[in-house]
Amino acid sequence: MKVFITGATGFVGSAVTQELINSGHQVLGLARSSASAEKLKAVGAEVLYGDLEDKESLQRGAKAADAVIHCGFIHDFARYNEVCEVDRLAILAIGAALAGTEKPFIVTAGTALVSPGRMATEDIIPPFNPALPRASERAADDVAALGVRVCVVRLPPSVHDVGDHGFIYTLSNIAREAGISAYIADGLNRWNAVHRLDAAHMYRLVLENAKAGARFHAVAEEEVSIRDIAEAIGRQLNIPVQSISADQAEAHFSWISGFVGIDCPTSSKLTKEHLNWNPEHQTLFADIKQGVYSNH
Repeated sequence: MKVFITGATGFVGSAVTQELINSGHQVLGLARSSASAEKLKAVGAEVLYGDLEDKESLQRGAKAADAVIHCGFIHDFARYNEVCEVDRLAILAIGAALAGTEKPFIVTAGTALVSPGRMATEDIIPPFNPALPRASERAADDVAALGVRVCVVRLPPSVHDVGDHGFIYTLSNIAREAGISAYIADGLNRWNAVHRLDAAHMYRLVLENAKAGARFHAVAEEEVSIRDIAEAIGRQLNIPVQSISADQAEAHFSWISGFVGIDCPTSSKLTKEHLNWNPEHQTLFADIKQGVYSNH
C-alpha cells in the first residue's frame, strides 16, 4: 500500500514511517522543510512538500495514496486553541479528498480526556471539553459521515523512547530547574503510557486490519501514577520528591499543570484482542531509569 503520512518526521510519525517501510509499504510523507524532506528520503520515503495549514497539499497527498495516516499536530501550547483548529480543518480537508473512495484514513487522538477518573475503554466516545479543545475525534466523526473509512488511534499522555520531548521530558526539566520532583496532593491520579515503537506497530495493524469506525488504544501501561513518575524522576536526577497542593500546581508546573492533575487510566484490552497487538518494548520507568529524560 502507498500511505500518505502527516507528521511523518515527528516523534511518532517517523516511527510509523519506518514501521510501514520495513513491512513493505510505500510512504509519501508530508514535509514542510528541506531538512524534513531529507529525513524522509534517507529512510526510503517519497516527499510531498506542504504543511497542516496547506489544504491543497493535504488533499494532493490523500489523492495520491491508497491510505492516509494523520499523525501531524502542531505542539505549541501557547496557542493551543489555534493549533487544535488547524488539526480539525486538516482532518476535514483530507476527509473531503477521500470521500467516495474506499481508502482507509487513520486519525490520531488522545486517551487523556476519554473518561477522566475511571478506566477508559475503546467504546467510550468522549464529550468535547472546551478547556482542552482538541477536536480530532469529532472531526473524524464528521469525516465518517461522508462515508470515509476512518479509524481513530488514541495515544497516551506519555509516548516514550529516546528523543521524546513531550510531557515526561517537560516534567523532568521542571524538576531539574526547581530542585524537586513534585506531584499534586497524594499523586495517585494515573496516566497511561506506550513505547513509541509499540505504538508504530499498532498503527500498521490498524491500517492492515481495522474496520471503519473503530477506535483503538495504543496503551501498554494502563495505570501509571503521577507519584510513581515523580519518584522515578527524582531518583534519576537525585533530587527530593515532594507533594504540592493544587493551589501551587500552576506556579510550579506552568502550562502542563492541568495535564499533571488528570486521572486517565486507560484499557487496551479490546485493542489487543482485535488486532492481536502485544507490546514488547520497555516500560516508561525503564526509559526514565536509563536516563532518557535526564541526559539533555
